Parts: sequence; C-alpha cells; structure tokens
Amino acid sequence: MPLDEFLPEYHVNEIHSTRVAAPPDAVMAAVRSLNAGEVPVLVALMALRSLPALLRGRRRRPRRGTIIDGFLRGGFVTLAERPHELVVGAVGRFWRVSAEVRRVSAGDFAAFREPGYARAAFNMHAQSAPGGGTLLTTETRIEATDDNARRSFRRYWLLIYPGSAAIRRAWLRAIRRRAEGAKP
Repeated sequence: MPLDEFLPEYHVNEIHSTRVAAPPDAVMAAVRSLNAGEVPVLVALMALRSLPALLRGRRRRPRRGTIIDGFLRGGFVTLAERPHELVVGAVGRFWRVSAEVRRVSAGDFAAFREPGYARAAFNMHAQSAPGGGTLLTTETRIEATDDNARRSFRRYWLLIYPGSAAIRRAWLRAIRRRAEGAKP
C-alpha cells in the first residue's frame, strides 16, 4: 500500500471507510473533484482553526477549488497517485496555531527527521467490494520526529481528534453522494 511506503511507522492514526454503490474509478473521480462546500463541517472547523489568525488581523480570502487542492495550497504534497489511491502528506508543527507547515518534496518526505516536527499523511483508497460497488477507506497517520514533538502532538490530537473524525466521516459521505449521483 502506498501509505506504507511513506509512513510505515506512526504514533497516531485514524481510519474511516464507507461502501459506495459506484465503481472505484467513479469514486476516485469524486475524491479528486469534491469541493469544501460539499462538506460543511470541514468549512466550519477550518474556519474555527483560522480564527486566531483572523483575530490577529491576518485575513485569509476563501479559495475555490477542490479539497485536495486546498491541502496542496496549504503545504501538503502528493506522495503517490495511482488509479485507485491518492496519498498526500506534510511536515509541520500542527499543534501550533499556525501549524508551521514546512514545504518538503515528495522525495524528501519519507526521510525527513528534523527534531520538533511531525510528518502527517493520509490516503483515499478505493477497492472493489465483494458483491459490487466500492469500499472507500481513508487513513491518516502521524509520526513525530522526536519525543517533545510526540508529546506536543498527542496533546493536540486529544483536542482535535473528534473534529478530525467528524470531518473525515462527512468527507466520505460527500464523496459517496457525488460518486453515486454521477452517470457511469
């Protein structure tokens, strides 16, 4: 699995899946084309995350595009893209208000070990399900580069995990709606 190629060991992870009444190609097309407006909980929680910057007078204009485009604009990189799987990752200090995402290339992601950071990666994987349709799974993995970063990230994760899980479940539902509504 491509996610294993980039983050085989991790300190924290979460996995969510849904069954979709559409073929894997249609599901991955929905993954790649879904926009944030189709996942209101994502918009709401990301607005909450950006509130401190807004209060400091750093106003961010909303951007158009897909959810994946938004991650890429925010410093994530595409680690692997295959017909039925997409893997995206970033290096940052996610527990800080600014997240301090550090732009690294896909080639440098797996080897990154600078202390004080965490590597985060997630995938969207579509596989044919027995009896028809597709099982769509997303897994998020995070590995800290040292003990201090691991402790900081774990405290942050305790706070944000419920929102993270809500976003992923809502994202999967929106992908399912889009894929099932698409014409074959």
